Amino acid sequence: VPLVESGGGLVQAGGSLRLSCSAPGFNLDYYAIAWFRQAPGKEREGVSCISSGHGSILYADSVKGRFTVSRDYAKNTVYLQMNSLKPEDTAVYYCATDTLSNCRGVTRSLYDHWGQGTQVTVSS
Repeated sequence: VPLVESGGGLVQAGGSLRLSCSAPGFNLDYYAIAWFRQAPGKEREGVSCISSGHGSILYADSVKGRFTVSRDYAKNTVYLQMNSLKPEDTAVYYCATDTLSNCRGVTRSLYDHWGQGTQVTVSS
């Protein structure tokens, strides 16, 4: 599955970014999609996941109230809107697909296809 992330960049603390995850030539409609991030020297951590249809949406405690995940079926794209960004949000952000349609959590082992990542840097 050719996942492609975009939308990363450099932003000041308190600012916003919107990340996109698309899959050219592959239909994401029936799969749960998750966002992960990995900061230098740290483990990759789950940020959020969104089910297909009207299933569950989950967020890590560290981003609740600041990040919003959504999907546009017409554009075959999943978004991560990130507001009130903090320097500790600095990381490479990845999207990934589950084999199932309902979000089961943000454990790395649940996801088997990954994008190449997009860098998010938040300056203080």
